[in-house]
Amino acid sequence: MSAATQHAQNTIAQSIATDMEAVNAVIRQRLHSEVSLVNQIAEYIISAGGKRIRPVLVLLLANAYGYKGTAHHELAAVVEFIHTATLLHDDVVDESSMRRGRQTANALFGNAASVLVGDFLYSRSFQMMVGLDDMRVMRILSDATNVIAEGEVLQLLNMHDPDVTHESYLKVIRSKTAKLFEAAAELGALVGGANDEQIAAAGEYGRSLGTAFQLIDDVLDYAGDATEIGKNLGDDLREGKPTLPLIWLMEHGTEEQRQLVRSCIEHGDEAQFEAVLAAVTSSGALAYTRQQAEQAARRAAEAIAGLPDSVYKASLLQLCSFAVDRNH
Repeated sequence: MSAATQHAQNTIAQSIATDMEAVNAVIRQRLHSEVSLVNQIAEYIISAGGKRIRPVLVLLLANAYGYKGTAHHELAAVVEFIHTATLLHDDVVDESSMRRGRQTANALFGNAASVLVGDFLYSRSFQMMVGLDDMRVMRILSDATNVIAEGEVLQLLNMHDPDVTHESYLKVIRSKTAKLFEAAAELGALVGGANDEQIAAAGEYGRSLGTAFQLIDDVLDYAGDATEIGKNLGDDLREGKPTLPLIWLMEHGTEEQRQLVRSCIEHGDEAQFEAVLAAVTSSGALAYTRQQAEQAARRAAEAIAGLPDSVYKASLLQLCSFAVDRNH
């Protein structure tokens, strides 16, 4: 990680350090269950850390609008629970063995337990949002979870399909990844007292930021460092996922490259990873995907141009840079 990227992360963390401690306390409290296996698995995946970007968005937007209560701590925890539930289910569907540098919960505890604890986290998050007694909050979060589920199914339909289009893939990103970023940003603005126009702008910020994050994840799956990104390189290829670098190569590469990628997507052939890596690198497919991520990050920054200047706005803008400059 570059010094500038590390500095940006530190600055963002410092601006909401007290709030994040409160969120972590809510997470610990709300994770508790009378069933020991629920506690064990939920604790395992939550303690793995991660960037916690979605809760951070709730906190930064709420603070940017001058919020002084504690509901944003609860909302940030809800968003993290929903995200964690999707991770548990994702890893089962993808048959993943590594996340955040260690074994996935399904690899350690089994698929059945992972799915059921994911269900527990979903239902716990809905208990928490009902407790806030705000119909707008419930609408944002219930809509988001439904769209995310649709995105998961859409991605499943796209697996091993070499004919997935650019637009179809972006729809998966908007549903599966960007939607929860969007919801988190909207919730922060909402609880902060923003008007409808400002909430919509916050949503655009989150949606574009989430898109940038996912596109860089697509790049890192081919050009990252396994120890840095905390998962196995080439997982997307093994799973037969037609991500943007592969889609671009299918559209613009040589006939030989197109046939290579088509075969790898159809058969999930990770043995050809080095050949595919050479093709996406030399053809400009990775550069194109990074460029698309940079455009999304710029859209995110433009969406919050109207926010009053503050340390929180500065952190939101730094997140746009971090989204595309990171190596994990």
